[in-house]
Amino acid sequence: MKPVRVVLTGATGFIGSGVLRELLRQRGGSGTRAGRRLCIRVVGRRPPQTADSTAAEWVRADLARPETLHGVCRGADVLLHMAAAIGSDEAECVAINQHGTAALMEEAVRAGTGRIVHLSTSAVYGPGPHRGIAVDEVTPAPASAVSRTRLAGEAHALAAGASVLRPGLVLGAGDRWVVPLLAECLRVVPYLWDGGRGRVSAVAVEDLARLVTRLALVPQQTGGPRVWHASHPEPVRVGDLLDTLARHQVLPPVSAAIPWAECLSMLRAAETFVTERQFALVATDHWYDSRDVWDAAGCPAGPGPLASPEGAVEWYRSALAKRPAA
Repeated sequence: MKPVRVVLTGATGFIGSGVLRELLRQRGGSGTRAGRRLCIRVVGRRPPQTADSTAAEWVRADLARPETLHGVCRGADVLLHMAAAIGSDEAECVAINQHGTAALMEEAVRAGTGRIVHLSTSAVYGPGPHRGIAVDEVTPAPASAVSRTRLAGEAHALAAGASVLRPGLVLGAGDRWVVPLLAECLRVVPYLWDGGRGRVSAVAVEDLARLVTRLALVPQQTGGPRVWHASHPEPVRVGDLLDTLARHQVLPPVSAAIPWAECLSMLRAAETFVTERQFALVATDHWYDSRDVWDAAGCPAGPGPLASPEGAVEWYRSALAKRPAA
């Protein structure tokens, strides 16, 4: 039988590298379609450094230069588009998240790629609070260049027939955004924010990688092009998240609680890069109904992102130790 040919973008990034590890783990195993083996083609500006990544073909291409994408999906059965620009440069975000995604999806359609999984973000909904909403129950209102251009990229992916995933906070080794942001928020507001009662959608990077791979390789009924929330089905209480990280000596412990209005006053008075929008995203209710995608993929969600954080503890300690002074 012919192998399953998978094209992966973003393999040098946080989530994409997790997907590559999972693909390599699945290689030749029962997780492939009817046990067929995998041929993995990594597309990016540089080759991945994941262990055993030499088992994957590397094709040099740059989403910011659409002409370099020509032919990258030739012969592919599956496209997993995990790459995105997440910086503050709007021109770069437009070039990669919007125009680059459009060009990549055109290549997939031209090649007849039968299955596409496209990574987006729940940040496209904009300011909350959001409590258990279903997909598009709230009209997206992105508040940054990253989320605006990723929402625009979703439209190109859906037009190509993709399953679009919107995860919330993604945790694990390689995370350079969520826990560093929590650390800075605690530095300027060293209290339990609004009693830690806020709930957020979160997912361990390993679990998200399992879900992406399952959607790619195992036949299931997903109803054609569709947007899915892709966090763990159970939201995480912010106080529990902070407590777990404190018990593993990643963040300092906090116990005294102050109201949310007072938290915002302290933030406004501090010298920090954190915006009120970013603070609210990790401290107040931002959770989304994510049950459907796990059921549709036939993929167990696992015990949740706080169940076994040990694998990421050393990463976080090291990353936080290297942070420049605020």
